[in-house]
Amino acid sequence: MRVAVIGGSGHIGSSLLPRLVRAGHEVLNLSRGSSRPYVDDPAWAEVVPVAVDREAEDAAGTFAARVADLGADAVVDLICFTPASAQALVEGLRGRTGHLLHCGSIWMHGPSTRVPLTEDDPRHPVGDYGVAKDAIATLLAQETAAGGLVTTSLHPGHISGPGWAPITPLGNLDAGVWERLARGEEVLVPGTGAELLHHVHADDVAAAFQLALEQRDAAAGQVLHATAARAMTVRGLLEVAAGWFGREPVTRVVGWEEYRAATPAPFADQSWDHLWRSQYASPDKARQLLGYTPGEPDVAVREGVDWLRRHGDLRHLGAPPEG
Repeated sequence: MRVAVIGGSGHIGSSLLPRLVRAGHEVLNLSRGSSRPYVDDPAWAEVVPVAVDREAEDAAGTFAARVADLGADAVVDLICFTPASAQALVEGLRGRTGHLLHCGSIWMHGPSTRVPLTEDDPRHPVGDYGVAKDAIATLLAQETAAGGLVTTSLHPGHISGPGWAPITPLGNLDAGVWERLARGEEVLVPGTGAELLHHVHADDVAAAFQLALEQRDAAAGQVLHATAARAMTVRGLLEVAAGWFGREPVTRVVGWEEYRAATPAPFADQSWDHLWRSQYASPDKARQLLGYTPGEPDVAVREGVDWLRRHGDLRHLGAPPEG
């Protein structure tokens, strides 16, 4: 197939585009061209770059036509964040492209009321991002159900792996959490420690997109989780992560008020956003429909931490853990 990937140089695309090339597809990468993929791969030599500023062309009303004119059999949209942008792309591709695949987020669900979450559970999203991803998933499913463009939306958890900082056991991006665990220092834990985090390896998400792309009929009109095999509790990930450094975690459970007083506001807000939702989104539907077989979440997180160490972002730690 001829596949156009919008935003293919980011977390998911860095794994997805080489996968598609190796599978024999003709791959076009629509991006501003200002960043390199997170993972080097010789397959990138066969990817056709298409320079485009999605935000500017959306504002000008030209983006959907630009994508449609590429004559792709399928379009993978990894950087759509508003229903208006999604609707414009749908209208531009309807009748001209065989399949639109959209990257959503498990934040379309909002805080968990039961676990694991399934795609058919009632959704109660909160925050602009989650509300938008819920609305996009709904409009895409309705488009296909009405006999229009064939669409699929796939919804990852906390994407992890080499190339960027993974969400820590406290639900934030504070690299100091890894350093405190490595040195055996006390880590303040807000809440109870039983809250859930659902990481997933970027390559597992890429695999889900490839499976949906290559099994269009099975994926048509579906809303699917692209998550790890299991979720982890805050307590469990703290224990595993400390173990990478030969330590037991030194933790103290505190209330949110004390945690916020001791934590920079951006990190405290990130912790609240993740831990309050406490999500575990089942990948079983994608497994049953497409044969999706994701790995374990701690493996994905560890690869991200190892990458940070190798690139000097965790300055106070030694060599990467082995094993």
